[in-house]
Amino acid sequence: MSAKENTAQAAGPHRSPLPPPPPALPDPDLFVPDDVQCARYWEEYAMLDNVAEHSRMVATVATFLSKRAVEQGLDVDVPTVRASAMLHDLAKTYCIRHGGNHSQLGGAWVAELTGNPIIACGVTHHVYWPFAMDLSRYFPPLAVLYADKRVNHNRLVSIEDRFRDLIIRYGIPLNLQDRINETKRQALELEQLLCDTLKVNLNACDFDSGRLV
Repeated sequence: MSAKENTAQAAGPHRSPLPPPPPALPDPDLFVPDDVQCARYWEEYAMLDNVAEHSRMVATVATFLSKRAVEQGLDVDVPTVRASAMLHDLAKTYCIRHGGNHSQLGGAWVAELTGNPIIACGVTHHVYWPFAMDLSRYFPPLAVLYADKRVNHNRLVSIEDRFRDLIIRYGIPLNLQDRINETKRQALELEQLLCDTLKVNLNACDFDSGRLV
């Protein structure tokens, strides 16, 4: 697989002929790794430090979203969302070095490590969600997807800024502008859905303390 094909897979969108996954609802019988265990997985798969920093920031955003969802009455398990965000780039370092689709490979690794399909789903689909955006059924993967779109490296940024960087790094040199712009369109649609559902302006929040900025 060429470098262009690898990047195209990571840029989305991913259209799937398969039916959507089952609802990502909390299940007390499923294993959910905490931050310490997630960090052990990072070490096991030799995650680069900058990827780990990015993952921590994405987890901060996703955790804020999930706590806010609980406050608004959604049936969401906060540790599950956080674990999925912590592990969303587990395969990124490997794919940087060897090629491949980091979201698909990471999802497979996380499914094997945790036995938790909800966490794995968030890893597999953190680039692009190929199904209907239904927060009541699929909050964990959608929260991880959105959180990833708000963090550039280890900095909180707007979706516009995040995709401006993606266009410069991948879109122009690899002629992926249309694909990246479709992923951006979905991210903006998801942002509006989250703002309406969670009753918060996500562009006016620091995600750490929950204060408006």
